[in-house]
Amino acid sequence: MSDILTFIETSSPIRFSDGAVEEMRRIQFAQRLPEGQFVRIGVKGGGCSGLSYILEIDQVTEHDEVFEEDGFQYIMDKRHRLYLQGTELYFAKGLDARGFEFKNPQASSTCGCGSSFSA
Repeated sequence: MSDILTFIETSSPIRFSDGAVEEMRRIQFAQRLPEGQFVRIGVKGGGCSGLSYILEIDQVTEHDEVFEEDGFQYIMDKRHRLYLQGTELYFAKGLDARGFEFKNPQASSTCGCGSSFSA
């Protein structure tokens, strides 16, 4: 395993609903992620409100923190913690909506679909 992963953060900036934890575990099992790859949670510039959420499979870098949450690990760029601290991640399974939903207390406004925000 990479030297980058020698330290796992214990205080996750994100809280996960039971459904989100279940879906994260399913994704990691289904994808059979190779060593050094994790689910990345973060932000990037763009979207109708200025910042968009990132939820993807990616390689760990020297800028990342590694978190463990209820049996799965995820990575986040250290610089993104400021934007995501206290965020709650849900997974909806309904007929009218399916997918991850971010509830972010750092967001001063969000777009109608909830995939972007401004801080």
